[in-house]
Amino acid sequence: MKKTNTIYWIFTGLFGALMLFTAVPDILKSAEAVTFMTEHLGYPLYFVAFIGWAKVLGVLALFIPGYPRIKEWAYAGLAFDLVGAIFSILSVESFSASMLFILVPVVLGTVSYIYYHKRLIAA
Repeated sequence: MKKTNTIYWIFTGLFGALMLFTAVPDILKSAEAVTFMTEHLGYPLYFVAFIGWAKVLGVLALFIPGYPRIKEWAYAGLAFDLVGAIFSILSVESFSASMLFILVPVVLGTVSYIYYHKRLIAA
């Protein structure tokens, strides 16, 4: 159980930190985030802050003890965000090796989710 908890918290902490790191520029509507989301991807301006706050709420749900159903929704929402980001970028530009960075949060989130369920079974 200790190994499971350790792996869970390492991957969940890294996943949460990475998702928060990507949410802050959206919430603050930094020039780079706004330009990328509106001009490059074609999303409306209001979507920039919305997606940032949605990520923050999802990360908070991952770290609040208990509430397994809310955690499931948080994992789903963060996964939808990542899949949507991949789809959006591939829709407007061709694949490049620099896009492989998106695999980092996908792997972190996947391992965190798997070990979340291992913790539930062990408890």
